[in-house]
Amino acid sequence: MIDETHDPGLTSWVEPANEPGIDFPIQNLPLGIFRTRENPTPRAGIAIGDFVLDASEWIPGTTLDGYMALPQSDRRDIRHRISRALEKGAVTRGLLSQTDCEMLLPGTIGDYTDFYASIHHARAVGSIFRPENPLLPNYKHVPIGYHGRASSVVVSGTGVRRPSGQLGAGIFGPTQQLDYELELGAWVGPGNALGEPIPISHADRHIVGVCLLNDWSARDIQRWEYQPLGPFLGKNFCTSASPWLVTWEALAPFRTTPAEHETPVLPYLQSAGADALTITLEVFIRTQDLGEPVQVSSASFRDMYWTIPQMIAHHTSNGCPLRPCDLLGSGTVSGSDGNAGGCLLELTRNGSKVLQLTASVRRCYLEDGDEVILRGYCNASGFRRIGFGVCSGRILTACMESLAGRRDAF
Repeated sequence: MIDETHDPGLTSWVEPANEPGIDFPIQNLPLGIFRTRENPTPRAGIAIGDFVLDASEWIPGTTLDGYMALPQSDRRDIRHRISRALEKGAVTRGLLSQTDCEMLLPGTIGDYTDFYASIHHARAVGSIFRPENPLLPNYKHVPIGYHGRASSVVVSGTGVRRPSGQLGAGIFGPTQQLDYELELGAWVGPGNALGEPIPISHADRHIVGVCLLNDWSARDIQRWEYQPLGPFLGKNFCTSASPWLVTWEALAPFRTTPAEHETPVLPYLQSAGADALTITLEVFIRTQDLGEPVQVSSASFRDMYWTIPQMIAHHTSNGCPLRPCDLLGSGTVSGSDGNAGGCLLELTRNGSKVLQLTASVRRCYLEDGDEVILRGYCNASGFRRIGFGVCSGRILTACMESLAGRRDAF
């Protein structure tokens, strides 16, 4: 629902928030959990410009768990109250610089599910490993997903330890094909009872908001282990999430009608609503040899084959209960253009093609010390641009203590 909080003419008494092109104008109002050295108690905050406004008077508690459990109407009311408090002419309040705040995960993640919602990514990966049949026959009929590991979801800025695992028969060691995956994460609000599916017409009531997500992958470990049950240790060692939750309400101006499927989907996945999102997502890599990060790809979430409401409708179609603070990953976001690949597996054709970052720096897969930075933003005519901040992680060397007694080829 587009309302006065989206008015592009709305300005804030926080003057930096009125500058064009910033991530966090008053039209955005993303939520997060932060703490400071002076006050180490975690509490809710609002990103506004380059600052954080303590939001504990509207959202109590040390996590956003309670907020995520609220009905959509209550969450919308909180957005309106915060918008009025930050509007130009309102009483000014104390602000904290974002650089002085330590950001935490917004909520206590109970379950994490990762989907495979980009048909461009599915085709690109399939063409590498199954060139004669790149897209499996079920893809256009069902949102493919798997259950990940909530305990290894970390907040942006957390170092990513290079995982070790089985790389083939009798081979154990650090992954040699460490990759990132450009994704969007969806935070779940009020859930559903066991045995009671969420109809797609009600799915948006159960979406609190979205964040940037990097679902790191060890391709060599994954390739050896994934048959017959799918991803396991090659995927569950770490997933990085950006700290700011951009609310579903803030995204209202950027929702659009999904592209029509050439293969009709079953009724429980059909929606007449504006369920797709127009979001630009970008990937940057900074190596130890580079002072500044280099952009390596850009893709649009608008091009996803399956929408977030379709993911929720399918996830619960068998009666599986979702709960507040569950996290859903979109799967790698890619485009049809060769430079829109959302991972190195695509961009380097599984290491067969070098990715040239600069004249002297190139990569096939990630090396120790590399930092991957994800950014995202929404643009639409007649509305203020809003952003997502960053989701970053730097690769740390493998934990060698875990490799004692290994049999490997390295």
